[in-house]
Amino acid sequence: QVQLVESGGGLVQAGGSLRLSCTASGQTFSFYAMGWFRQAPGKEREFVGRISRNGVITNYADSVKGRFTISRDNAKNTEYLQMNNLKPEDTAVYYCAARAGVSSTNAFDMDYWGKGTLVTVSS
Repeated sequence: QVQLVESGGGLVQAGGSLRLSCTASGQTFSFYAMGWFRQAPGKEREFVGRISRNGVITNYADSVKGRFTISRDNAKNTEYLQMNNLKPEDTAVYYCAARAGVSSTNAFDMDYWGKGTLVTVSS
């Protein structure tokens, strides 16, 4: 079992920045590829970005590319999501997720989930 806890959400004005963290416990963090997903009110959960186990490979949804950056520190068992130039349409609950082995953009492929942290972007 892997336990994931997100932090860093909050209220920010459009154009501002936030950094989300996801801290893992329970098993060896470096065994897991990580991802971020989000779910806005009334919408389905969607892929935001993902990072490989060693942190070398990342990719992002088109909607956040160039504004969001995923990183990880395996020594600290933590994944990060740096969000810059935030827009009101980025408002959502953000979830981190873990998958043993290779990362995925599909939420159904992920093995473990955090409970989420709310990001609200005001216009």
